Amino acid sequence: MTETKPGHPKGLYVLFATEMWERFNFYGMRALLTLFIVSALMISKEQSSIIYGGFLGLCYLTPMLGGFVSDRFLGNRYCIMLGGTLMAIGQFTLFASASLFSGNLEFARTLLYIALGVIILGNGFFKPNISSMVGSLYPKQEKNKLDTAFTIFYMGINCGAFLGQFICPMIGDHVDAAGVRDVFVFKWGFLAAGSAMLIGTVTFFLLKDKYVITPEGRAIGDLPSRNVSSDFEEGESQKANFSNTALAVAGLAFLCLGTTFHFVFGQNYIYSLIYGSGLTLAGLIISDSSLTKVERERILVIYIVSFFIIFFWAAFEQAGSSLTFIADNQTDRNFFGWNMPPSMVQIFNGLFVVILAVPFSLLWDKLRANDKEPISPAKQAMGLLLIALSYFIIAFNVKDLGTSGLLAVKWLVLLYLIQTLGELCLSPIGLSLVGKLAPKRFASLLFGVFFLSNASGYALAGTLGSILPATGEQFAKAKEIGVDLQAVLDKAVTPTAEQLTKLAESKISINYATFAGFAIHNLFEFFMVFVVLCGMASLLLFALVPTLKKMMHGVR
Repeated sequence: MTETKPGHPKGLYVLFATEMWERFNFYGMRALLTLFIVSALMISKEQSSIIYGGFLGLCYLTPMLGGFVSDRFLGNRYCIMLGGTLMAIGQFTLFASASLFSGNLEFARTLLYIALGVIILGNGFFKPNISSMVGSLYPKQEKNKLDTAFTIFYMGINCGAFLGQFICPMIGDHVDAAGVRDVFVFKWGFLAAGSAMLIGTVTFFLLKDKYVITPEGRAIGDLPSRNVSSDFEEGESQKANFSNTALAVAGLAFLCLGTTFHFVFGQNYIYSLIYGSGLTLAGLIISDSSLTKVERERILVIYIVSFFIIFFWAAFEQAGSSLTFIADNQTDRNFFGWNMPPSMVQIFNGLFVVILAVPFSLLWDKLRANDKEPISPAKQAMGLLLIALSYFIIAFNVKDLGTSGLLAVKWLVLLYLIQTLGELCLSPIGLSLVGKLAPKRFASLLFGVFFLSNASGYALAGTLGSILPATGEQFAKAKEIGVDLQAVLDKAVTPTAEQLTKLAESKISINYATFAGFAIHNLFEFFMVFVVLCGMASLLLFALVPTLKKMMHGVR
């Protein structure tokens, strides 16, 4: 039996650095994206939230493809380099869109969709494979280190997020003292994001052969044809065995599910694709005839946890849409005498993760040493409860703002602090859980399934972000047109045809948005949607913890 070594392999820090630059690229672009779409490309906030949710959702749908290609053909390392290159190309295409919009708006919008499509594809190859490689760095007898390893890895993610959310808005989002945004500087933020992705890809290319290796010196994540039997646990099948019948049923199920989500539940084509794909892939994997009873139950644990974290990401990813719009339109952003750019307010999440990741890692280690560490699903239920708490606090602080009051930026900072605590209980722990429970032959594919739950959460985030009620800026614009927007929303007055045209040109809706049959009248009701969704999900997951513990068969 191989001796357990203290500390972590050097390959972890290579993956840490690679992921750090990739997250700089992704989160830096994310901080600017919806503001660029609304301010420069002249697309409504409601539609921009749908685009944003669809983009994020597809970013976490394509890992299914990337995981399949990796497990069957290219291996982790080649997929990572392919994905990184594609994402850099996508960011440079966004740079082109942000450079050309003033001369040809329609062409710039076309470039936007092309850029997002290339980034989506690149993320699909990159995301599941780098996470899978972290798990592969540790032999079976060291799997108990994975919660700590993924928390360290997650700090790399958020170092990159912090840098991206600081640098890209600093050079790409300028608002003058009169509140007028310079839409011509967005391009520099996208250029910085693309450059960071190139740095990350080159870093991995130069260091992978020296450090991302097994203790015996073999390459981790190499071509699947070079796998050896020692890579698998004793008695574990080395190849998936999907029957033709299972594949045919999966294809039919995908068509039925996609059609149901679109025509019955009213989801758009992209969201229907995301939801249908997630359920279909989950069903296909569990139908594999090579699975043992223990493997099947462990995979079911991954599925159950993945369902609940959909609600976490639906709430968490308001950072790039509704919370950014609120920071832009109805927040006093004075931070110790400095008026922060609205796209930079979300930087506090990345900053808090960098500060708190190591203490959380030490906390799990100390609890584990005293045999008091909660199992992974219990930690994730705590994460859901914390994000519900964050929205409960913010809901009561916006309750009396009215249509012109400003929210103090400190409340958004507190929201991001509490959400960061929840994120550290949930996201790295979820990655670790998949690394522990997934059979090796399904490792990248099951990371793809796990990220599909993120995709579903992001799609739901887009839907929920689109129900954001009118904020201060929209009431002010309506007043300039001569319209009392509150009276119009309450159906107390009816605007003239000319006023309706002007309101439409200003992208101002004259109806309350609805969710689950309820009209959302104000920001308090909007935030309480997240309190209810995440609070209920947390309580249900806590109730399932004893059952999930049995299904994990000794894995904590």
